[in-house]
Amino acid sequence: MDLKEQTLFAKIALKFLQEEDFKKLERSSVRLKFKKGETILKQGHQPTHIAFLQSGIVKFNFMSDVNQKNIIITLVSAPRILGGANMFYKKDNNLFSIIAVEDSDVILIESDVLLEIMRLNGVYSIALFQLVSDMFKRAILNFISVANKQKESRIADVILYLSEEIYNNTCFQLSLTRKELAEFACCSVENVIMTLSRWQTEGILSISGKTLTIVNMEKLKYISKLG
Repeated sequence: MDLKEQTLFAKIALKFLQEEDFKKLERSSVRLKFKKGETILKQGHQPTHIAFLQSGIVKFNFMSDVNQKNIIITLVSAPRILGGANMFYKKDNNLFSIIAVEDSDVILIESDVLLEIMRLNGVYSIALFQLVSDMFKRAILNFISVANKQKESRIADVILYLSEEIYNNTCFQLSLTRKELAEFACCSVENVIMTLSRWQTEGILSISGKTLTIVNMEKLKYISKLG
């Protein structure tokens, strides 16, 4: 495939790599489309590819072996590198599943080829790790929220995250179901439904179908800070 058609991933590669190495990436890459709900990388499977999200939104799912409880670690929107946690640990299996929340366009790059190029190009490696670190920083902050806040503050954090990091708007078409919102906030579906309903009554949010609008951002941020 022609990587030069792409944006962020191609810009980084073209900036730091020689033409020969860039062509190696092209030959080892394939562009695929995933429909909403389809799994891009599966938890527990041996990693063979690094994925670059060109367009769309995906969720990082972790299924606990202990109680079979599903947790959404984070949501990310394009452009992002996916699956970077296993970049240098191929003997380990994927730590989580990556699932399309909306129809998504993904470039899959053979791990062996990318690792070979990274080992020989330190500056290029640093640039890729910066992209990976930015993504996982948000996942870490979400877990801090889950560990230290009450459920209403966690739900507020999820809505704020969707607004500020995923949709970049105070009004957006909600791609997540109420069940997924609950998995992201680590609470019950009933908690999410009751909380959103009350916030709508109080004029903090407006919800019509799948459209969610933050009416009172100051109040929502105050609830988030209450912990």
